[in-house]
Amino acid sequence: MSACNFDIPFNGPVNVAIEKAKAAIESQNGDFNGNDTSGEFSVTIFGNTVKGNYTITGQMLHLAITQKPLFVPCSMIESFLLKQVS
Repeated sequence: MSACNFDIPFNGPVNVAIEKAKAAIESQNGDFNGNDTSGEFSVTIFGNTVKGNYTITGQMLHLAITQKPLFVPCSMIESFLLKQVS
Protein backbone atom coordinates (compact mmCIF):
# COMPACT_ATOMS: atom_id res chain seq x y z
CA MET A 1 0.00 0.00 0.00
CA SER A 2 1.23 3.50 -0.84
CA ALA A 3 2.17 5.95 1.87
CA CYS A 4 0.44 8.77 -0.07
CA ASN A 5 -1.65 9.07 -3.21
CA PHE A 6 -2.63 12.27 -4.97
CA ASP A 7 -3.47 13.69 -8.37
CA ILE A 8 -1.97 16.83 -9.85
CA PRO A 9 -3.70 18.43 -12.83
CA PHE A 10 -1.53 20.13 -15.41
CA ASN A 11 -2.00 22.23 -18.52
CA GLY A 12 -0.12 21.91 -21.75
CA PRO A 13 1.69 18.99 -23.34
CA VAL A 14 2.38 15.89 -21.26
CA ASN A 15 6.09 15.95 -22.07
CA VAL A 16 6.42 19.46 -20.60
CA ALA A 17 4.81 18.36 -17.30
CA ILE A 18 7.07 15.31 -17.15
CA GLU A 19 10.17 17.42 -17.83
CA LYS A 20 9.16 19.77 -15.00
CA ALA A 21 8.68 16.86 -12.59
CA LYS A 22 11.98 15.32 -13.69
CA ALA A 23 13.81 18.63 -13.21
CA ALA A 24 12.29 19.04 -9.72
CA ILE A 25 13.43 15.56 -8.63
CA GLU A 26 16.87 15.81 -10.24
CA SER A 27 17.45 19.29 -8.77
CA GLN A 28 17.39 17.55 -5.39
CA ASN A 29 19.91 14.93 -6.65
CA GLY A 30 17.15 12.37 -7.10
CA ASP A 31 16.56 9.75 -9.76
CA PHE A 32 13.72 9.95 -12.26
CA ASN A 33 12.95 7.20 -14.77
CA GLY A 34 9.86 7.36 -16.93
CA ASN A 35 8.08 8.56 -19.99
CA ASP A 36 4.84 10.30 -20.99
CA THR A 37 2.65 7.52 -19.54
CA SER A 38 4.36 6.20 -16.38
CA GLY A 39 7.54 6.04 -14.37
CA GLU A 40 9.19 6.05 -10.98
CA PHE A 41 11.36 8.34 -8.91
CA SER A 42 13.37 8.54 -5.71
CA VAL A 43 15.00 11.41 -3.86
CA THR A 44 16.79 11.72 -0.53
CA ILE A 45 15.57 14.45 1.82
CA PHE A 46 17.44 15.07 5.08
CA GLY A 47 19.05 11.65 4.78
CA ASN A 48 15.73 9.88 4.21
CA THR A 49 14.48 8.47 0.93
CA VAL A 50 11.18 9.35 -0.73
CA LYS A 51 10.19 6.90 -3.47
CA GLY A 52 7.17 6.79 -5.70
CA ASN A 53 5.71 6.20 -9.10
CA TYR A 54 3.36 8.00 -11.45
CA THR A 55 0.95 7.46 -14.29
CA ILE A 56 -0.57 9.98 -16.66
CA THR A 57 -4.21 9.99 -17.69
CA GLY A 58 -5.24 12.91 -19.91
CA GLN A 59 -4.17 16.09 -18.12
CA MET A 60 -3.76 14.42 -14.72
CA LEU A 61 -0.55 13.24 -13.06
CA HIS A 62 -1.40 10.39 -10.65
CA LEU A 63 1.27 9.98 -7.96
CA ALA A 64 1.78 7.16 -5.48
CA ILE A 65 4.44 7.74 -2.83
CA THR A 66 5.57 4.27 -1.79
CA GLN A 67 8.24 5.22 0.76
CA LYS A 68 8.73 8.36 2.82
CA PRO A 69 10.05 9.45 6.21
CA LEU A 70 7.45 9.55 8.97
CA PHE A 71 8.21 13.22 9.68
CA VAL A 72 7.45 14.33 6.09
CA PRO A 73 3.69 14.68 5.62
CA CYS A 74 2.06 13.77 2.33
CA SER A 75 0.80 17.33 2.05
CA MET A 76 4.39 18.64 1.98
CA ILE A 77 5.34 16.31 -0.86
CA GLU A 78 2.18 17.17 -2.77
CA SER A 79 2.71 20.91 -2.29
CA PHE A 80 6.32 20.71 -3.54
CA LEU A 81 5.39 18.75 -6.66
CA LEU A 82 2.34 20.89 -7.37
CA LYS A 83 4.53 24.01 -7.43
CA GLN A 84 7.00 22.32 -9.76
CA VAL A 85 4.55 20.82 -12.25
CA SER A 86 1.85 23.51 -12.44
